[in-house]
Amino acid sequence: MKRLTIRARLTLVHGGLLLLAGVVLLAVTYVLVDQRMREPLTGVIAKADIVKAPFGKLPTPGAAEQVRFLLQEAQDEAKRNALESLLTQGGVALLLISMVALGFGWLIAGRALQPLHQITGTARRIAAADAGGRGLHERIALRGPRDEVKELADTFDLMLERLDRSFDGQRRFVANASHELRTPLALNRSLLEVAMSRPGASAELRQLGETLMAVNERHERLIDGLLTLADSEQRVVERTPVDLAEIAGHLLDQVAGTPGLTVRRRLAPAATAGDPVLLERLTQNLVENAVRHNLPAGGEIDVSTGTVDGRATLVVVNTGPVVPGYEIEAIFQPFRRLHHDRVAAPGRSGAQDRAGAGRGFGLGLSIVRAVAQAHGGAVHAHPRDGGGLVVTVTLPPLGAAVPAQPARTLPAAARG
Repeated sequence: MKRLTIRARLTLVHGGLLLLAGVVLLAVTYVLVDQRMREPLTGVIAKADIVKAPFGKLPTPGAAEQVRFLLQEAQDEAKRNALESLLTQGGVALLLISMVALGFGWLIAGRALQPLHQITGTARRIAAADAGGRGLHERIALRGPRDEVKELADTFDLMLERLDRSFDGQRRFVANASHELRTPLALNRSLLEVAMSRPGASAELRQLGETLMAVNERHERLIDGLLTLADSEQRVVERTPVDLAEIAGHLLDQVAGTPGLTVRRRLAPAATAGDPVLLERLTQNLVENAVRHNLPAGGEIDVSTGTVDGRATLVVVNTGPVVPGYEIEAIFQPFRRLHHDRVAAPGRSGAQDRAGAGRGFGLGLSIVRAVAQAHGGAVHAHPRDGGGLVVTVTLPPLGAAVPAQPARTLPAAARG
């Protein structure tokens, strides 16, 4: 019963109640007819005393008794036929009426649930739109009497209106923050480059400029990470074919020459569909995280791609300090870092290390999870035996069905 739809349950309840009422009515009619036909005809015949034999003679006692017996038999037969006819014909009529009632009940239940279908359709269209809230402009606008369903629809419209205003404010904030935060940093970088490029600049000034440039770069990466995290938590709608093996190979070529680091790759085709920029950021964050949190010397990175159970899979394994299992979920939270396993990335300059450019912000894996979820995928991690981490990303295959919706605009931070 729980697996049936509400419409089917309402139809069954309607038909069941009508069938129950018909059965009760048929039973009451049967009892009344049975009681009405219980009076014996023999007593009536004896009182009337009109039974005459031929030629005006009274019948003998034996003949009268035989007449009473025949009349009683006829009465019982008539009663039995009447009750059987009542049950059979009444039962058939009740079944026919019940079937007709089920049909009408199905139509009436569908008509009664039509407002709920309208509410569900609006909610489904909003959910199918991109998660940036661009579908929240729709309203149910249910017409009809002021009943419980109308109040539900109006309450839902009010909630949509408030959410729409909230998402509009969020979009304006992200756009303003992208401009207001990046502009002064770009200006600072330009001023530092001009000061460092002067012919008479001293070595101390150049060293100070390098340090400030590293700090400026760190702030730019922090802003980029925050804006990317805010945008990648939206559902990606416009998708293009992407091969994770191609992205991983390109990024691994950039870290292949890192001193003291061994890079292994097993890149089988892993076709998926999504935003290439965000998927590249996902892979880049995993590779950078594996490099940054590796051993100072003799570290290893193992990156593999392929298709597992029909889903595109990316696995990044790195050596490094031991990561407790209970800390795995924490590293996927924004600004959550394992302070005891932070080590400077190999190949970093002294100025960058002193500026803190080699340290992470705790946003890398948060962005990885947000991007994967925006593409309908998932991220799982577990500690590696002997230290380090194993991160597995699974994404839908290339042929996965995606609802056709308007394209979504990525901010410049996500494309940087």
